[in-house]
Amino acid sequence: MTTLATHAPLYLTQASAALTHSVDVVNEFGETYQLAIPSERALTVYVDKRELITVMTLGAHPEWLVLGYLLNQRLVSSFDDIESVTVDWEVGAAAVKTRSGIADLEQKTARRVVTTGCGQGSVFGDMMDGLDALQLPDTRITQAQLYSVVNAIRLQQSVYKTAGSVHGCALFAGEEMLLFVEDVGRHNAIDTIAGWMALNGVQPEGKVFYTTGRLTSEMVVKAAQMGIAVVVSRSGMTQMGHSVAQRLGLCAIGRATNKRFVCFSGAGRLQLQPELAGLPVRAAA
Repeated sequence: MTTLATHAPLYLTQASAALTHSVDVVNEFGETYQLAIPSERALTVYVDKRELITVMTLGAHPEWLVLGYLLNQRLVSSFDDIESVTVDWEVGAAAVKTRSGIADLEQKTARRVVTTGCGQGSVFGDMMDGLDALQLPDTRITQAQLYSVVNAIRLQQSVYKTAGSVHGCALFAGEEMLLFVEDVGRHNAIDTIAGWMALNGVQPEGKVFYTTGRLTSEMVVKAAQMGIAVVVSRSGMTQMGHSVAQRLGLCAIGRATNKRFVCFSGAGRLQLQPELAGLPVRAAA
């Protein structure tokens, strides 16, 4: 589990950018009108003046994104290691200054793995290193709470409803939504939540993570590194994601829409209340 910071970085910009952009389009009737589409920007991350990676992002909370990325990549152990994060959209760069440098940075970043799905990202090294040392908290969720999570996402005002083409992630404490983040890739969104949690000292116990994207291995690993023991998705789950979740004892719930869901792993963390689901749909004879 990632070590939480005891204080915020000495300097942190707030370089939020516009999330949508209007363009002229033509529909099937030959009509021209303006349509909002998600913004997408390249942000190149520099650590102590060394170029690390370029991510494509909406730019809603770039500082949280960078901080969470460094934590989830295990390049830093806490925000005590970081002195400042400065984002400048004029040059599309995020400059990270550490307090004492990052030991063996070249070695840690020598092997890069391109992650799956839209808004592709990269992870450094072997994602499975150190997994067996992770101890997830005894977080549980009831079926009623799960339905509340799904409904809260349904009612949430979002870039997706306005412009489509983005992924959303959220952090819940019981039925309360603590944070909702959208980005062009689900990896950016989960890293942003990780950054927000550590920056604000939010403990992972009792927290539930929601994503609109698939539960792939890297998403499961990142959630586990954040100390999240229950993850929910409106999409499905990959074989490797399932294997990692079972190995960690993580509760992974997918295909969660309306009152339907599938618990892929960690069913012991889910308190079923089947009476809430209504009558089952029977196949025709």
